[in-house]
Amino acid sequence: MPVLHTTRRDVRLLLVLLAATALHTVPAGPSAAADEPGWTAEPAAGTAAARPGGTRPYFYLEGAPAAVLEDRLALTNTTDRERTVTLRGADAYNTADGAFAVRPAAPTPGAGGAGSWFSFGAGATVKIPPRTRAVVPFTVTVPPASPPGDHPAAVIAAEAGREAGVRVHLRVSGPTLAALTVEDVAVRGRGAAAVVSYTLVNRGNVALAPELDIRAEGAFGEVTGRGPRAVPVELLPGQRVELTEPWPGAPVLDRVRVTVTVTAPGGAEAAASASAWFVPWRAAGWTGLGLLGLGGTAFAALFLVRGRRLRRGPAAGGAGGGPSGRPGATSPAPEHELTGASR
Repeated sequence: MPVLHTTRRDVRLLLVLLAATALHTVPAGPSAAADEPGWTAEPAAGTAAARPGGTRPYFYLEGAPAAVLEDRLALTNTTDRERTVTLRGADAYNTADGAFAVRPAAPTPGAGGAGSWFSFGAGATVKIPPRTRAVVPFTVTVPPASPPGDHPAAVIAAEAGREAGVRVHLRVSGPTLAALTVEDVAVRGRGAAAVVSYTLVNRGNVALAPELDIRAEGAFGEVTGRGPRAVPVELLPGQRVELTEPWPGAPVLDRVRVTVTVTAPGGAEAAASASAWFVPWRAAGWTGLGLLGLGGTAFAALFLVRGRRLRRGPAAGGAGGGPSGRPGATSPAPEHELTGASR
């Protein structure tokens, strides 16, 4: 499954190009190494969307429902042997971590999304002579009931198990809506390893380039968060991605409420929060053991003192009782008068 990485370019144009497959000789050069693919695929030069020098990083096509859009793909064979390359359209999507990827071929023609709108006619299988560039036209037929907005896709070229993809920014004309939500905010890890995890969902019909801002409020005031920064993801319509953001400024001891705010061009904005305790568990563990030991020592001392008091209790009285007639009462010692006289 190829993963494509492209830059964004905010241009809007309708490409109407009709051409037949043309072969152009490539200047001779050193033979390709055995570990090199031997051929490349890219948008053909010579259109208004081309960069200076005639190159384009991707295709951009836009049209109303029922429109037929056309463009051309350039395949270059850099080796000394003939290459046979097959072409198809493919739906694009975000992987769980936000990367751009394409789906495999639909099991039946016409099934699936925008990838099934592509047609290469007789050029679906192209034989490219050695040191030659083949320019292959293709069409994109937008179904009449297609909803407006972005329908990300790609042109896939394959030979002997190797695939190369060219991104296609495909938009159906009509009202557009930039909207997203932030979900499942959580804090994981501690100290320098702390991260904020969150989920972004594109609820609109256009691709988004989100920007992230993380703020945190602790029990004693504001805590250092993460300032606004671009998220390295192009969030496609209807897609959900799970992301994490490092948080090196996480506190050591505090109860913090973390708020994740995400914005995107077109007025999209959303926020969500979560609370987390930050406790230095190792230090708390040693402190707890110390308190437990201190408590045990105090309890043992109290037990010994209580035992000694019980052993030193009052002696039992006589059976007949004392002068008062109460059982156990003791008689007072007799008093003797000392006069010094002999008896």
